[in-house]
Amino acid sequence: MFSFLLAFSLGTLHSKEYKLFSPDKKLSLTVSVDETVRFALNNGTEQLILPSTLALELEEGVVLGANSRVIRKEQNTVNNTLTPVIKEKNAIVAEHYNELKLVFDKDFDLTFRAYDEGVAYRFETRMEGDIIVKAEKGDYRFAKNFLTYWPSENDFHSNNQVYYHFKSLAELGKKNLGSLPLLIDCLAGTKMVIGETGLVDYPGMWFNGAEGNNLSLTNPAYPKKTEQVNDRDVFVRERENYIAKTNGTRTFPWRYIAVADNDEELISNQLSWLLANPCQIENPSWIKPGKVAWDWWNANMIYNVDFRSGVNTETYKYYIDFAAEYGIEYIIMDEGWYELGDLMNIVPEIDMEELTRYAEQKGVGIILWVVWKTLDDQLEQALDQFVKWGIKGIKVDFMDKDDQWMVNYYHRIAKETAKRKILVNFHGAYKPAGIRRMYPNVLTREGVNGGEQYKWSMRQTPEHNLTTPFSRMVAGPMDYTPGAMTNAQKKDYKPIFDQPMSMGTRCHQIAMFVVYESPLQMLCDSPTRYYKERECTQFISHIPVVWDETVPLKAKVSDYLAVARRNGDEWYIGAMTDWSAREMTINLSFLKEGRYKLQMIQDGINADRCAMDYKLDEKEISAGDEIIIKMAPGGGWAARIIPVK
Repeated sequence: MFSFLLAFSLGTLHSKEYKLFSPDKKLSLTVSVDETVRFALNNGTEQLILPSTLALELEEGVVLGANSRVIRKEQNTVNNTLTPVIKEKNAIVAEHYNELKLVFDKDFDLTFRAYDEGVAYRFETRMEGDIIVKAEKGDYRFAKNFLTYWPSENDFHSNNQVYYHFKSLAELGKKNLGSLPLLIDCLAGTKMVIGETGLVDYPGMWFNGAEGNNLSLTNPAYPKKTEQVNDRDVFVRERENYIAKTNGTRTFPWRYIAVADNDEELISNQLSWLLANPCQIENPSWIKPGKVAWDWWNANMIYNVDFRSGVNTETYKYYIDFAAEYGIEYIIMDEGWYELGDLMNIVPEIDMEELTRYAEQKGVGIILWVVWKTLDDQLEQALDQFVKWGIKGIKVDFMDKDDQWMVNYYHRIAKETAKRKILVNFHGAYKPAGIRRMYPNVLTREGVNGGEQYKWSMRQTPEHNLTTPFSRMVAGPMDYTPGAMTNAQKKDYKPIFDQPMSMGTRCHQIAMFVVYESPLQMLCDSPTRYYKERECTQFISHIPVVWDETVPLKAKVSDYLAVARRNGDEWYIGAMTDWSAREMTINLSFLKEGRYKLQMIQDGINADRCAMDYKLDEKEISAGDEIIIKMAPGGGWAARIIPVK
């Protein structure tokens, strides 16, 4: 608990109020300083957040933000453009904000920023030596009983693969724990997404429900006693009475609130990347995004071959051949290639030297799945061996925590792999929180309830698939793993572990390659099935994984989404719907003047009965034309738009 009563005994301070506006003057932050520090947020005349207390409690009863006096304020405006190493949404990112920095007498600062697309704040301390942070206070008092897409969690040991529970703020109590990002419907059309970024040497941010229309920021405390029960599960059995021990002179993570007047704006929001720390890799030109042929989801289920399929050299050569034929940059070797617990002990069915030689000859990179703890125990030895083999990337799995120790683990892995020019995909992971800008070799991560759930879950619905882009994807790329070639309508769907199918139509899956951002994008199904479905595979193979420009077209959270993205001189459109059949008109005014060839893949006329039904079509179009998209229940639509020379 915070020691505010002790602090109040020092006397009441004269209240001061500071205003900060977004560049377009629409968003306004009000910061009040007296016995406490509070912030409030308005969108025009619409109240979003009422005065809400911020503080950091250090050891020995020191509370930064209680009876603290402002000794100086600094204001700044930045209007700049940035060029990201990895073009997740755009080749150029606008950076335009107004900043207010309050310098306090207790050797700390609070910095607030207001962008047109949201606001953010962070603490900064100026103290000698190390400090212990006992707790962070952020009591968010909302103006009304807003609706949330609550990312419900049971405890801090979590992979953040959440389903969303549609709950009002008043329904959430202290026992309700939620991870970030948090999507909030403000009832009058405005949406907010609360998240964090710049997370370094500090635990992740979560929320508890509170009385009334309020939420309370919370963090996992530092592990005091842990127990390793197998190669991957390390449980925290006891925690310290503090959340972080860290350098006394530092900036703390940004807490951001993305604000959108309409749902489309959330798709283009860049606050998570903009507020993150800059790139730490001196020359990142070696980093190569791409698509990946993935084995685990389809259980290495290849057939019509003369060898026994499974985790063996022949099977992975088949994956490599498939990737090479379709211009897919990587294959992944998931669980099974090494004896669990020892990355140096390869199973006898795998000849790694032969596979890496074969992959290099074919121009295909190999990514290796590893358990995080085994990697940590053998870090330098394993990574150096991967370099000798010519491995291009690793998929690190089952961390399932974001306390300070684990956050530091992510940064250690990102740094050590960057030294060796190895890509990273974090699974069993917390949400993106800035590391991808610091170390852009971290191309993607899970932290999303993605396509693997089709193997065992009945809850991976089209509605869920149309909530994640407006919530989880605001934080950063997500390794959802699309591309299922066996598809089912609601009445026909069943989870089958080794022969999985997707819920919704074939085109719902194909549209994900455009709609979902991931610079390392998996193709989840078996190469044998892709060979049998060559039209779809050919279409998918052309879809890029990075984008020069993103234009959201139509959107409604959990109902539908259509987005256009450009790579070079080609445009792609992806559209998805929930269980409602839907027709929408798309205006092509985002195109430059000229004639184009539009290649589209759409739900077939019988896709409402057989979800695998699709139709390929092609026509010539011009900038400014309108096209009509028709989607079956759980359906989708995708297009490639090529200039006619």
